[in-house]
Amino acid sequence: MAAFSEMGVMPEIAQAVEEMDWLLPTDIQAESIPLILGGGDVLMAAETGSGKTGAFSIPVIQIVYETLSDQKEGKKGRASIKTGGAIFNTWQMNPYDRSPAFAIGPDGLCCQSREFKEWHGCRSTKGVTKGKYYYEVSCHDQGLCRVGWSTLQAALDLGTDKFGFGFGGTGKKSNNKQFDSYGEEFTMHDTIGCYLDLDKSQISFSKNGIDLGLAFEIPQQLKNQAFFASCVLKNAELKFNFGGTEFKHPPKTGFVALDKSPDGHAVKSSQTGSAKVSQVKATSNSPKALIIEPSKELAEQTLNNVTNFKKYVDNPKLRELLVIGGVAAKEQMAALEQGVDIVVGTPGRLDDLISTGKISLSQVRFLVLDECDGLLSAGYTDFINRIHNQIPQVTSDGKRLQVIVCSATLHSFDVKKLSERIMHFPTWVDLKGEDSVPETVHHVVVPVNPKKDRLWESLGKNSITTDEVHAKDNTRPGANSSEMWSEAIKKLKGEYTVRAIKEHKMDQAIIFCRTKIDCDNMEQYFIQQGGGPNSKNHQFSCVCLHGDRKPQERKSNLDRFKRKEVRLLICTDVAARGIDIHGVPYVINVTLPDEKQNYVHRIGRVGRAERMGLAISLVAMEKEKVWYHVCPNRGRGCYNTRLKEDGGCTIWYNEKELLSGIEEHLKCTITQCEPDIKVPVDEFDGKVTYGQRRAQGGGNYKGHVDVLAPTVHELANLEREAQSSFLHLGYMPNQLFRAF
Repeated sequence: MAAFSEMGVMPEIAQAVEEMDWLLPTDIQAESIPLILGGGDVLMAAETGSGKTGAFSIPVIQIVYETLSDQKEGKKGRASIKTGGAIFNTWQMNPYDRSPAFAIGPDGLCCQSREFKEWHGCRSTKGVTKGKYYYEVSCHDQGLCRVGWSTLQAALDLGTDKFGFGFGGTGKKSNNKQFDSYGEEFTMHDTIGCYLDLDKSQISFSKNGIDLGLAFEIPQQLKNQAFFASCVLKNAELKFNFGGTEFKHPPKTGFVALDKSPDGHAVKSSQTGSAKVSQVKATSNSPKALIIEPSKELAEQTLNNVTNFKKYVDNPKLRELLVIGGVAAKEQMAALEQGVDIVVGTPGRLDDLISTGKISLSQVRFLVLDECDGLLSAGYTDFINRIHNQIPQVTSDGKRLQVIVCSATLHSFDVKKLSERIMHFPTWVDLKGEDSVPETVHHVVVPVNPKKDRLWESLGKNSITTDEVHAKDNTRPGANSSEMWSEAIKKLKGEYTVRAIKEHKMDQAIIFCRTKIDCDNMEQYFIQQGGGPNSKNHQFSCVCLHGDRKPQERKSNLDRFKRKEVRLLICTDVAARGIDIHGVPYVINVTLPDEKQNYVHRIGRVGRAERMGLAISLVAMEKEKVWYHVCPNRGRGCYNTRLKEDGGCTIWYNEKELLSGIEEHLKCTITQCEPDIKVPVDEFDGKVTYGQRRAQGGGNYKGHVDVLAPTVHELANLEREAQSSFLHLGYMPNQLFRAF
């Protein structure tokens, strides 16, 4: 408990964590929990099974609890950033007066926008109405920006209307959409000084301490209005200095630092509002945290963790709700009416409840995207953007929205792009780096070549049932068509899967198939071998996990596999993401995934918690025709076997190319083994037992030590003799010198 408490975790949560046998935080927890408790946005990447769920759920529970406690006691947040008419007391950039993609650092001075196509701007928290003032802006990268001064009436796109006056990195000054050459271009490492002389109604700028001369005469109609420090950015980052630290280039005589203004015009937050600020009173259906998961199983697992972590948190108690499809909406509605603080759910049902107003986003303090790359690859980018746009950037009690993004892989363009759009100065906690295979995983590929292995010709009705992609094709032996080889591959893969299970005497394995129909067919094939869901402890006892199985059946099947009531779990990639199954010794990829990142997700199911694992991938040496449904029903009742380009729902799948992409991605060549699936002995195999921990202290090398013992003993005797000779010579120096 002490280890978690030292990170700032409240004792009630730390006690619950300790009872779960989490005596020490994992690396990802040790890095992420303090950052989230400190109020930051965090992107976290680590191996599946590394404790990511705890890394975000523990601090989320604590901050939600503290927020509810403050509300119960009547506290409204920090005085300097209250809403509803409260006044800002410091010179910073205004979190309530900014464009949606404009990020402000914790110090209120570092500003950033990573949007490439659009400009995003902001004004300062205070303005001035008289006097002569100066502030500096330092450029931190080579993006585009304009800096200067504007009134409250001005657009945040500085310099595009008559109320804003800007100087841009292209060397242009701008006002009211008029861009004129002025001074010089500026970029990274340059410092721009911004001068405002309200006595003479003039604005000017400097670059690295060199005065660039008069830029603007302030029109008469604006002379009585307050002027604010302003900027607009496009994929750029700036650091403001209003005088809180020493200027790099002191201002001209007669000008003072902006924060020395005796009559700073303080802006009330209700005067602005470019950034959404929640003014909506919290209701029972207004959760403080929204955790979005890509699958029902992962949502259930996360909710279970949340329930365990918060069990000692009291007064007020936290109320959590699982929002997934397949569960009666009436139950979820009843829970919402009673009140909910943390919602964990999947996009489909969440979208239904949010779009109909059943869940209000007005008080959301945390948005967590777990397995974010899985959410994006499943097509939920628009949903995430829509949800984020509905959440106020600042809650009614002055708390900024925190966004947490978690995944086993963060190094995809889509995840990076999303993080730039919805996160504010996120901290990357990357304990994994680019995709890599854990040291505890031995992975091999088995070539499936129907031209070399003619076993498929003699299988007849004893083969696995295939997916009917070739139902209208001539696939009989002798046809020598692409369709014949494709059908042969499907049959051989069924045989090789059974062969692998027998060869390695697999007592527990996850079998990954590409489609739901492939899973069903594999299940039936195992039943033919004498296995099935009711054949306990049989070599081929199995259960199936995919999207067409009812939620209760999926949950029951997963639980049975975890309890080792059955040996084989057949599934699609839905089970590759975050499902908490510890110590599984084997994985078989019947088909390679079309996304190379999913290969790491799949084989990451084995070799966890320091246990050794073997992952076998069956790779077709010829192209295989597979289903790729683009029809409205997503495959339900579809028998359109034409290719996608011909208006059908099939494609040709090239696993040799996929394997090449995976190897290039992982920067390694994966070991191949023969169709007998006898994994070649190397420095990994033969020294481990799959599913068991690696022996410590060289236990697996005991035999080698015994063999070498006589040699080691002889070397020790020689060493002693050498040292004795040296000492003997050392005591007879005269004899030694005479010898030379």
